[in-house]
Amino acid sequence: MTETHLLLTLPALALAALVFLPSARANANIVLVRTLVTSIACMQFAIASGFALALASGWTARMHFDLFRLPSALPMAATIYYDEVASLMFALVSFVGWVICQYSVRYMDGEAAQGSYFRWTGFTIGAASLMVISGNLMLFIAAWVMTSLGLHQLLLHYGHRPAARRAAWTKFAVSRLGDVALIVAAAIIYDELKTLEFPELHAIAGSITGASSGIQIACLLLVVGAVTKSAQFPFHTWLPQTMDTPTPVSALMHAGIVNAGGYLMIRTSPLIGAAPWAMTTLAIVGGLTAGLATVVMLTQTSIKRSLAYSTIAQMGFMMLQCGLGAFSAAMLHIVAHSLYKAYAFLSSGCLIAERRPVHDSMRVNHRFQWLQIALSGIFVVVCLGLSFWVCGIHPLRKPGGLLLGGVLCIALTQWVLQAIQSGDRVLTYRAISVTGGLCLVYSATFRAVDSFISESLPGASSPEMFWLVAATTVVIFGALVTLQTMLASGYGISFLNKWHVHAYNGFYLESIYRRVFGPLMNS
Repeated sequence: MTETHLLLTLPALALAALVFLPSARANANIVLVRTLVTSIACMQFAIASGFALALASGWTARMHFDLFRLPSALPMAATIYYDEVASLMFALVSFVGWVICQYSVRYMDGEAAQGSYFRWTGFTIGAASLMVISGNLMLFIAAWVMTSLGLHQLLLHYGHRPAARRAAWTKFAVSRLGDVALIVAAAIIYDELKTLEFPELHAIAGSITGASSGIQIACLLLVVGAVTKSAQFPFHTWLPQTMDTPTPVSALMHAGIVNAGGYLMIRTSPLIGAAPWAMTTLAIVGGLTAGLATVVMLTQTSIKRSLAYSTIAQMGFMMLQCGLGAFSAAMLHIVAHSLYKAYAFLSSGCLIAERRPVHDSMRVNHRFQWLQIALSGIFVVVCLGLSFWVCGIHPLRKPGGLLLGGVLCIALTQWVLQAIQSGDRVLTYRAISVTGGLCLVYSATFRAVDSFISESLPGASSPEMFWLVAATTVVIFGALVTLQTMLASGYGISFLNKWHVHAYNGFYLESIYRRVFGPLMNS
């Protein structure tokens, strides 16, 4: 291992090694532990940023090297693969981890067990960092499990609270299901392709014309692992339960760890692209999750539960992007969502103080409603089309480009429409300006991300039954638009009120799981 390799991996290894520090010793040296963890996280962010810039500018090449390798016929090796995809995620994980450590210094100040908290926070960040730069499925799965175990300890930081214990053990049970799926998938992949190294898997997958039944099953198991980690239906109920954990842990979980499922899909995208049925399953599950979580989110009164269902919905949309083969868009979604959700959780305590009253001028005006909808839609389509043209993006040449572009247009149209219907001219002009700017910023950032990571991703591919995925997406997002219109206009409000309590309770999926797995967790 060269000095460059050591510099890249040493901070993550140092953070992961904190697992060997006893909790009692950590709590007896609080200032030292929190300073050490925060400093290493800061150093790792600086190193990750430097390497990412060097790779983007061509100053350094991709790296694939061994951390250790045992003399065995089996793939008993832990390797690092640092390419464009890994560099982007490594920088993101490092930045979010450093910010959370900095925030935790003040947030946890005065707690007797904060030394143990920083120990497990550092371990979780280190494990997540090793996961995103892992070079084979063996190290990826090992770091995946380590990340889950570190999060489990953080969820039990207030272990005297029954709700915290219930959430932690529910998450533990779901995670073990995902772990088993990944281990079995890795075994099948090694049996079929005789390697677990990502560069070799990518090269082999590029030459596969028709995936065998074994590879198809392995890819479906990879999808199962991804949906358990990213809180997708029907495994999503654990995430809204985690409200008794410290706020920085919520930020780390929502801005970092739940993204691991999406990153797994992107990292193994050449294999997933060779298994269209796995992509179809992933797209449909993601679309259903996005629709269900959005409906439940609208009914929540708790800020943290609302943010939790927002995360589930966003992860669902990201899985839909992966299922459509739009891996560059999914990568951009991961980066943007991580930064936004970290900010949302770390600033959630200020939301009530910053809440502004609704004035009479903000009352919705429904006159000429259909004309307003048409004008809003035309404006958004023109803005997005011009932005794509300026940035050289051709939606018809991108997997799922037309479908995903339509969803984006619907979301922006609803936003502009609400501003127009408010009757506030200043708000309307501001919404129009911001929408135009958002279209341009999104197009530019997508072009930048796509250009940067395109060589690490497979060519265009589509799910097996694209018509089914497209129809499901249109129905789900069409129903969400209809629901939003009914809520804004007051039409059918008595019917919607009957369903409000069911949506507020997440359609009782959490109660069902608690009834089934409650005896197991209490045993």
